[in-house]
Amino acid sequence: MAVATMDSESAQTPQPQSALTKGGQSLLPAGALSGTLGPQGRHYACGSLAAFTNIVVTFPIQKVLFRQQLHGVLATEAVRQLQRDGLRNLYRGLLPPLLQKSTTVAIMFGLYEDFSRLLLVQVGDSGVPEIVTRSFAAALAGTAEAILTPFERVQTLLQDHRHHNRFNNTAHTFRTLLTEYGVRECYRGLVPILLRNGPSNIFFFGLRGPIKELLPEATNRATHVINDFVCGGLLGAALGIMFYPLNVVKARAQSQVGGAFQPCSKVLLTVWRERGGSLAMLFRGAHLNYHRSLLSWGIINATYELLLKLL
Repeated sequence: MAVATMDSESAQTPQPQSALTKGGQSLLPAGALSGTLGPQGRHYACGSLAAFTNIVVTFPIQKVLFRQQLHGVLATEAVRQLQRDGLRNLYRGLLPPLLQKSTTVAIMFGLYEDFSRLLLVQVGDSGVPEIVTRSFAAALAGTAEAILTPFERVQTLLQDHRHHNRFNNTAHTFRTLLTEYGVRECYRGLVPILLRNGPSNIFFFGLRGPIKELLPEATNRATHVINDFVCGGLLGAALGIMFYPLNVVKARAQSQVGGAFQPCSKVLLTVWRERGGSLAMLFRGAHLNYHRSLLSWGIINATYELLLKLL
């Protein structure tokens, strides 16, 4: 899909927004929250709150998906596994993704805005197309997110039922990895995360503006929220399918504790052979991932854009 521009409502250099009003009265003191957060800080705050909302809503779906990625089982079997684990374990492993996603999405939106602003100033009238500058900013933001790989690592271990008896909670898992194996073990699975983050950020920020322009024109706040949900959801679902094999590789690599670090290609080949060389088996769980991503990124994008207006 050709991209003429990377501009969207939130992708542009932020402009002051008037306070929301009702019946001529301001619902929020004009500039109060944005003044507290700073003109750029609000992008970090809105991204973090949007991710927090999403994780709380979609965590059980993510857990079913993780079991499918790790074991190549049907969704019904993954659900049965969670039922056998019991209700008390349903939200086991919630804290790492809550911390990780709230921070990474804040970094994703905030650094994208910061890098875009700085790079656009640097290139000035050099003739470099804006789409190239913003793509580079998106890739940089995605790469920066990878510093929080340890949270994904701990989430994987806490969700894997084979490690239930070894790791008690988030703090215990971090402590065990650091004391017994060192910092490097916390970054197992870093390469597939890097390969996923940069390109997916480029597509997300590059296409959400053009996609939103194709939707029916929003005439009120409710239709703006719906359009933002549809735009973010469609992009998230498409990118989830596109990068699904990398997430399978990440889940397999991070489920291992100790031992040699294997290249992505070797891990992918191992999974491919274990699943009988079947592409359908490699993408086992992709349909659930599609619906989860549709919901997750719809929530994130709509909440982020709404909060930007509120702030």
